[in-house]
Amino acid sequence: MKHRGVTVWFTGLSGAGKTTISAQVEKYLRDNQCKIELLDGDIVRENLTKGLGFSKEDRDINIRRIGFVAHLLTRNGVIVLVSAISPYREIRQEVKRQIGDFVEVFVNAPLAECEKRDVKGLYKKARAGEIKHFTGIDDPYEVPEHPDLECRTDLETVDECVNKVLQKLRDDGYIE
Repeated sequence: MKHRGVTVWFTGLSGAGKTTISAQVEKYLRDNQCKIELLDGDIVRENLTKGLGFSKEDRDINIRRIGFVAHLLTRNGVIVLVSAISPYREIRQEVKRQIGDFVEVFVNAPLAECEKRDVKGLYKKARAGEIKHFTGIDDPYEVPEHPDLECRTDLETVDECVNKVLQKLRDDGYIE
């Protein structure tokens, strides 16, 4: 499949479905011989941004670093999928301007639904005060004002969301 470089940035609350959707998009594109990289926020934190906390400043540094890597890959013709909460609108817009070829996907699920899906028990710990600065509980999540695409994972299936993302990439000329 012919393609050109782009960063597809999946943003949303923990448990909204960012990793699930991005992994399925990655599989489809990889199966179709696209140059693709998936930068998952949890994995990046373990490697590239180890030692950063969850203050606003540290979160901004984290997103800038992910954005820098995504920019390098994108300009070299790679489709980059970023799956990261990235709670602050301003830093997402900064990264979007830096990268240029950028599709923001708001993976939208209500907080109550995200808490039901909480396989790691993070929301429970945050509600109990064991985790501080947890997005959606005691730290804000700034909903994108004009995302390029919205996936309502409480109303749409994973396949429907994946197909929406792939169609957006086709419509914008990033993939055939």
